[in-house]
Amino acid sequence: MHKKKFILDAKNVINLEIKALQILKKNINNSFNEAVIQLAKCQSKVILCGVGKSGLIAAKIAATLASVGTPSFSLSASEASHGDLGMISKKDILVLISNSGETSELKNIIQFAKRNKILVIGIVSKKDSILYKASDIKLLIPKVIEAGGIVPTSSTTAQLALGDALAISTMKLKKFGRMDFKKLHPAGSLGAQLKTVEDIMLTGNKIPFVNENMQMNKALKVLSEKRLGILLIRNKKKNTIGIITDGQIRRFSQKKENFQSLKVNKIMTKKPVSIDKNELAAKALSVMNSKKITSLCVYSKKYKSKTIGVVHIHNLLQSNIS
Repeated sequence: MHKKKFILDAKNVINLEIKALQILKKNINNSFNEAVIQLAKCQSKVILCGVGKSGLIAAKIAATLASVGTPSFSLSASEASHGDLGMISKKDILVLISNSGETSELKNIIQFAKRNKILVIGIVSKKDSILYKASDIKLLIPKVIEAGGIVPTSSTTAQLALGDALAISTMKLKKFGRMDFKKLHPAGSLGAQLKTVEDIMLTGNKIPFVNENMQMNKALKVLSEKRLGILLIRNKKKNTIGIITDGQIRRFSQKKENFQSLKVNKIMTKKPVSIDKNELAAKALSVMNSKKITSLCVYSKKYKSKTIGVVHIHNLLQSNIS
C-alpha cells in the first residue's frame, strides 16, 4: 500500500513538471530570439546568478553554455555584495534568475548593472517584480504549481529547460559544431566518442610503405620493422595502389616456392579500404568490423590515393573507441 502511494506521489510530481514545461513552451516569444542573438554576440563573458535553488540552476546553465562555446560562469549573489561584483565587466551579459523577481540579494547586482550599462537578461515569473522591470530582455517563466505546494520544483524545471534552450539555440547561431565540441571535451567517454581518425592515426615513417617493384624478401623486413601486420604498396607517383597483409603472406608462402623473389605487386590486394581523416574514429571501427579487416588507409579530402596515415584496430582499442 505504501509503495503504491509513493509511486502516485512520483507521478504527480512529474505530471506537474510536465505541465510546467508545456506552459513554458507555449509562452516562448520574441524575447527568446533577442536573448539568443545577444548571447551569441557577446564578446566577453555570460554571468549567471540566482539565489537558492535558482542559483543551482544558474550554475548548470552556465556550465552548459560554456561547454558549447559561450564563456560563462555562475556568480554567488551573496558574495557579489562583498567584492565579487569585480568579476563583472561592462562587456559581459548578466542572466539573473529568480522565480519571484524580488530576491533581495539580486538588488545590488541589478543596481551595479544599471550604473555600468551592462545588459541584463531576466528569467522571472512575476511581471510586477523588480527583476522583470529592470531586465533589458525579459524571459517570463509562467506561474506554475510547485510539487507539495511550496518546494521549488516545477519552477526550477522550467528555468532549467529554458536555460538549455538558450544554450542550444546560441550554439546553433554561432555554428558551434562537432569539431568545436570535441576541443572542449577531450576526456572521458564523450571525448572518445568524438575522436576523429586523424586524432589516432599513425603517420610519417610509421606507415609501412613499399614500392610496387620491391621484392618480397626486402618487403618482409619492412613488415617486421613496422609491426602493423600490413604493407602499403605505392607506385612511382606515391599513390597507394594496394595492400598486403600478413595473412596473405602466410598463404602465398605456402603455395609459392619462389615467394620471396616475387614483386609485391604480384601479391597485393588492389584498392585497399580507406577512410577520410575527419571521420569519427568510431566509424573507422565500424568499417573494420563490417569488412573484417584490422587496418585502414587514411586520406585527406578527395585525394583517396594519397595515404597520409594508417589507423589500426589496436589504436582504436587503446583510445577506448567502441
